Amino acid sequence: MADPIIIAVPKGRILAEAVPLLQRAGIEPEAAFSDEDGRALRFATNNPGIDLIRVRAFDVATFVAHGAAQLGIVGSDVLAEFDYSELYAPVDLGIGHCRLSVAEPAALAATDDPRGWSHVRIATKYPHITRAHFEARGVQAECVKLNGAMELAPLLGLAPRIVDLVSSGRTLKENGLVEVEVIAEVTSRLIVNRAAFKTRGEIVPLVEAFRRAVGDARAA
Repeated sequence: MADPIIIAVPKGRILAEAVPLLQRAGIEPEAAFSDEDGRALRFATNNPGIDLIRVRAFDVATFVAHGAAQLGIVGSDVLAEFDYSELYAPVDLGIGHCRLSVAEPAALAATDDPRGWSHVRIATKYPHITRAHFEARGVQAECVKLNGAMELAPLLGLAPRIVDLVSSGRTLKENGLVEVEVIAEVTSRLIVNRAAFKTRGEIVPLVEAFRRAVGDARAA
């Protein structure tokens, strides 16, 4: 019997939106999958040929690109940051809506004009996207790489501005920050390892099942 297809799904905010989509695609995870406090990382499904792994959002793309998982669900922000040639992203799943934005303290924003920037120091976990965005405008971006707690950077003098995902904007507001520029709108995508897509015939109908699931969700 062939090894099961492994689908990598991110922990955190996208997980709750991903489960109904998996179910619409005919994939029912075992009950433990939705327990984010559990220690298990690999889970069975109602299909013995499909397993799920639950990993950090930034790691989904790496697992799939290197063939440790064959499919994954990941934000378009992660795809843009890593730009793995081994990944194929055939379906926009229409979940995980947010935006990647530049933010700064409200007091600074009151007198600031992004159009006049020539050099910026920015804290972010997206240095590739950030540099490319500002280089396209002729602005030099000095990026300080952080993996979390981005909002602390301006408060503690690490960097006056941040680039991070924004959904409701509540976290920014609670830390005295405001958005001054949107870099990209973000949604989650179904990604596939290119080599697996060519060599494992069961992946194509699985991709189509996700595509139908998205259509059904939009029609509901």
